[in-house]
Amino acid sequence: MLAKSIIEAHEALAEFIADRSNLERLDVVSRELAGVLRSGGKLLAVGNGGSMCDAMHFCEELTGRFRDDRPPMAAIACSDPGHLTCVANDYGYDEVFARWVRGLGRPGDALVALSTSGNSANVIRAVEAARELDMRVVLLLGKGGGKLAGTGHHQWIAPGETADRIQEIHMLVLHTVIEGIELHVSKS
Repeated sequence: MLAKSIIEAHEALAEFIADRSNLERLDVVSRELAGVLRSGGKLLAVGNGGSMCDAMHFCEELTGRFRDDRPPMAAIACSDPGHLTCVANDYGYDEVFARWVRGLGRPGDALVALSTSGNSANVIRAVEAARELDMRVVLLLGKGGGKLAGTGHHQWIAPGETADRIQEIHMLVLHTVIEGIELHVSKS
């Protein structure tokens, strides 16, 4: 019965909402990321597979528009096939995001990293690179957070047993953070 999927999604979201710190963190992170953008910094985003698509969507909502017309904001997802295949071929897939962060990231920028398992080696390396560069790190994780748990300045660990349930919550968080960024940037 397919209705079971909708019910599972509802239950995962209810579990996520029940931890009030998840909701409080939305405003805190939105303010911080808006501050990065207001100070001339940029947001970088990484993830694999569907999480890469979510990272791309997050960034295009900022460079394009979310709800209302406003100036574009500096946000870039690591999704360039030339970069990914070059680095994977020359340095290994574990380095595809870290080299990109080192090439584009600067102190005061922020990295938004997504991993439904929390154990993706290339995302772990990107977080390490961002921390070395004194960037802010925001994590969207699943399955207890894996090896990435606790390695960022802020994190959400979505409940759910499958990547799709986790990614649904990640996208809801990202949309809400974008809404908050727009609100905080417009106040300046």
